[in-house]
Amino acid sequence: MTAAGTSVEPLTLDEAAQHIHDAAFAASEIGTVGLEVETHLVDLRAPAGQVPWTRLLPALDAGRRQLRRSSITIEPGGQVELSGAPEPNVRAAISAMRHDEQRLRLVLAEHGLGLAHLGADPARKPHRVNPRPRYRAMERHFITTGSAAAGQAMMCATAALQVNLQAGPRAGWAERFALAHQLGPTLISLSACSRWLAGKDTGWVSARQRAWNGLDPRTSGPLTLSGDPAAEWARYALAAPVLFVSTGGEDVVAVARAVPFSAWASGRARLADRLPTQADLTTHLTTLFPPVRPRGYLELRYLDVSAPRWWPAIAAVTATLLDDPVAADAAAEATEETAGRWHDAARLGLRDPALAASARRCLAIALERAAPELGLAVADLAELVATGRSPGDLAAERIADVGAVAYLEEVAHA
Repeated sequence: MTAAGTSVEPLTLDEAAQHIHDAAFAASEIGTVGLEVETHLVDLRAPAGQVPWTRLLPALDAGRRQLRRSSITIEPGGQVELSGAPEPNVRAAISAMRHDEQRLRLVLAEHGLGLAHLGADPARKPHRVNPRPRYRAMERHFITTGSAAAGQAMMCATAALQVNLQAGPRAGWAERFALAHQLGPTLISLSACSRWLAGKDTGWVSARQRAWNGLDPRTSGPLTLSGDPAAEWARYALAAPVLFVSTGGEDVVAVARAVPFSAWASGRARLADRLPTQADLTTHLTTLFPPVRPRGYLELRYLDVSAPRWWPAIAAVTATLLDDPVAADAAAEATEETAGRWHDAARLGLRDPALAASARRCLAIALERAAPELGLAVADLAELVATGRSPGDLAAERIADVGAVAYLEEVAHA
């Protein structure tokens, strides 16, 4: 055992499968909500360039001391992620996140930096600035396995709104997990905010989702929905290739080919001249990014982040459609025809008639069932979607007027 209590003994394939299965869901009461908001860091004096690591660290350290409920992490491309503490409901989660987001924005402004809430960086080429060995190894893995462009974009130029919800009572896990997937294409369509990437109009309403689609589906594709979602998650995780392996301490080495974790655990493949340990499995699970990831709770990872005017409404709609039983039943009916249309949602969004119809219906359901304090924000989003546009369409229209760099600067100053 290590000092932290983690076994360093080799892990068998059966032990790995059992651990993944048992940790997938935790029986709980529905209601608690956690939010994570990613955003792009922008130099307000030179918005066309990346913010250097040596400059962003002191600024974010100063911001970290001003936050009340959130923690800060730095993504590979220098994107800032605010992770809120679990709150008793989505209203409280939104309020806490907005408070910390504004505090961080004010501190960063003193350092000449701003935050741009967009699903993808519309102007700057993807470039890794975070020197953490994990990210360097991930970058190398994507290069050697043929997904360099998608991996670079995903790591360094995208930003998401993540909604974390309780798994709920054990008897409802399969149904709740399935609904979280079924809602995905509709919620992608109404949250899409990343048509532009690296100075180019991609033609996709969500270039962020396009980047995920370009990766190995064994690490980023949706799960196959079976009778036991915990068993399906175990199957998925064991079939997913290992991205990198620890060689001691903080040092890691990229795996330059696609080696499923099951092959490593069974001894059919040998990485770093050893078999995997419990710590290796724990790390491996953090490199898997399906649209809905079970971590005891449900991580909904398929939403683009958008401007502060819009993301609270998107969070409210998402939580309401899953956590309110009346809304959940109605949303299941409203999205039945669009289930599984992940690709169309990312490419076409509300331009697809069926997805537009399901989005309007889901917004009407949420408007009727959401907490009154969130009604104005949801109504604002519903009014926009009723015109056939998403937050990303507004961004794309503005970029067409002023250009990608000017728009990035504009929203970072906001």
